[in-house]
Amino acid sequence: MNSILTKQRKIMPYIAGSIVLGGIAVAIYRRRQFSKCTAGHTFKGIFNSVELPIVKIIEETHDTKRFIFQLPADSTNNGLTLSSMILASAKVQDGSNVTRPYTPINKVDSAENIELLVKHMPQGKMSGHLFGLNVGDKVSFRGSVSTYKYVPNKFDVMTLLGAGSGITPLYQLAHNVIENPQNKTKIKLLYGNKTVEDIPFKKELDQLQNKYPENFEVVYFVSDPKASDFKGEIGNISKDYLKANIAHPQENTQLFVCGPSGFMKAVSGEKKNLIIQGSLSGYLQELGYSKSQVHKF
Repeated sequence: MNSILTKQRKIMPYIAGSIVLGGIAVAIYRRRQFSKCTAGHTFKGIFNSVELPIVKIIEETHDTKRFIFQLPADSTNNGLTLSSMILASAKVQDGSNVTRPYTPINKVDSAENIELLVKHMPQGKMSGHLFGLNVGDKVSFRGSVSTYKYVPNKFDVMTLLGAGSGITPLYQLAHNVIENPQNKTKIKLLYGNKTVEDIPFKKELDQLQNKYPENFEVVYFVSDPKASDFKGEIGNISKDYLKANIAHPQENTQLFVCGPSGFMKAVSGEKKNLIIQGSLSGYLQELGYSKSQVHKF
């Protein structure tokens, strides 16, 4: 027995060493596989940053701008998926380092640029920083971060409920899906803003509806229409409107919600954090939709 124990003690370091070496080998293999998968991608994960220069700034509304960033010359794919976001980081005016998530609004397979819609928030450190930049300035990004794994044609109907700058993930989803020639899913977007002038992407959304009338419909909600030729609904998205005008819970449907805090509380309940959905509440829970049928961006 003693001789057996002695032999076991002698070989234990070799076993331990083999386990460590095996773990290192697996880590190296996975890293190499990841490198192969992301070869040519602009975004290579949240631990890898890339600085991108601004090539164009477009004033969208009185408090939103589009920032267009040039991708590196060797990019063959931006590395985004539908749906996903990226993380912008910067050292802002007060000296603090700030990171904020943004949803790119152009095609997810673009190899030329990344386009962001940014709303200037009164106390927003990152939005204030971005609004102070000019063409040629650079911003550091990491990502991408998947927010919902879209499966083509999984649903007969998708309903998108948005307000204000919460349009960005909904717009990313809508035009990437609708402009896919293999798409069979119908999409209805209900989008709320204060005034007609406050509606980002109105031109693009109208064009999408005119080009694909069988598959895409947008209904605008404004609290102050002003424009005499406004075609849409006056007021907020209500429980009664949802009950009468969108796909019912028993249908093969999925709902996506994004907007400011008050809107989220009323419609679906807020997300718990950037990743965790949290419980379903608000109009959608009261109308009988299940948590699995509702995704909060």
